[in-house]
Amino acid sequence: MMRRRTTLLTSCIALTLSLGATACGGGDVSAGGGDKPLSGQTINVAGVWSGSEQKNFQKVLDAFTEKTGAKTQFTSTGDNVSTVVGSKIEGGNAPDVVMVPQVGVLQQFAKEGWLKPLSKTAQKSVDGNYASVWKNYGSVDGTLYGLYFKAAHKSTVWYSPDALDEAGVKTPTTYDAMLKAGQTVSESGLAAFSVAGQDGWTLTDWFENVYLSQAGPEKYDALAAHKIKWTDPSVVEALTTLGKLFKDKELIAGGQKGALNTDFPGSVEKVFGPEPTAGMVYEGDFVAGVAKDQFGKKIGEDADFFPFPAVGTGKAPVVSGGDAAVVLKDGKSQKAAMEFLEYLATPKASAVWAEVGGFLSPNKKLDLASYGDDITRETAKSLVDAGDSVRFDMSDQAPAAFGGTKGAGEWKLLQDFLRDPSDPKGTAAALEQAAAKAYKG
Repeated sequence: MMRRRTTLLTSCIALTLSLGATACGGGDVSAGGGDKPLSGQTINVAGVWSGSEQKNFQKVLDAFTEKTGAKTQFTSTGDNVSTVVGSKIEGGNAPDVVMVPQVGVLQQFAKEGWLKPLSKTAQKSVDGNYASVWKNYGSVDGTLYGLYFKAAHKSTVWYSPDALDEAGVKTPTTYDAMLKAGQTVSESGLAAFSVAGQDGWTLTDWFENVYLSQAGPEKYDALAAHKIKWTDPSVVEALTTLGKLFKDKELIAGGQKGALNTDFPGSVEKVFGPEPTAGMVYEGDFVAGVAKDQFGKKIGEDADFFPFPAVGTGKAPVVSGGDAAVVLKDGKSQKAAMEFLEYLATPKASAVWAEVGGFLSPNKKLDLASYGDDITRETAKSLVDAGDSVRFDMSDQAPAAFGGTKGAGEWKLLQDFLRDPSDPKGTAAALEQAAAKAYKG
């Protein structure tokens, strides 16, 4: 489930996919050959991707094969990356490269002693091509292990241009203006927001954007590491701000009860489906894939976005997720694997996937013209322009018991808060109790 709220576009939009069925399924082997530098070698790559994401990543693998002669084999792990990779290492069949979707998993792999530090060539590319925040998220105890290849932008509010035009409102730039615009939309006949309260991860994303903007990056980092408690006044303030939206039944499609019975795909349908009941839906850039693929909307015309607006005197937030490539010590083709990471660090590798869609790169050297449409281009520019103010999804940095378990921890407590947002202090205390237990574990 954790994976679903970072960058796995396919799992958000293709409800028929069964990750369990595809777990450990091998992809096609890229054909290598000739007198190229890595001819005769094979690199085994593991990652969560399946469906269209796996197909698009295969194009990157094929481009590497064309460049070097190395064959590649991709294995789809499903969501349980650490479990699958751990079992393969124990069985003496470790992959050479793993695309790791969470900071916590990368840290776990490093502390298990499974990872090789990036080569000097790869490190030089990271220093030159990425904001330093991505280097920090790829490092453990000062050693760089992970190269962030694919990212998600989770600070985008998607809307129906027709709905906002009908209400006569413009896209807002502050949180209060967004709520005011929402009131106008609701007066025109549609609810302002569709909220996917049935999926607790969407509520953590709401909180993280409000908190990052209102409390600032330093507090965000401290809370993510549990260096400050969830009872901190900054948490209570963010919950109070979020509660302004949650408590207003006119702003939310179906009110609190309706929101709690709406999953993520359903929340997109309420805005972009055949019978819309709301004008706006907050979630990451992957909303566009659902609107386009499931409901036939043309991105930029029938569906558009504005950046999650600034809260109070804070800056507009940019919350992200991402997949980091790492090289395993137990892999059989470590030298070729490291050359693959050196390739992934180049703008040329990112351009291969950018051209076919469903992809954002944190590589600031990638020409924005590589993206296939203006909306993706704009989203990618926002991510890169945010520089070191980008912050990785907080719940993905937490122990799974707190930040990534259905019916427990942060997911459940924020669902309870959506149901009754009248006691921010009480919610903060409950969050701290759950966090303290999970971080000790």
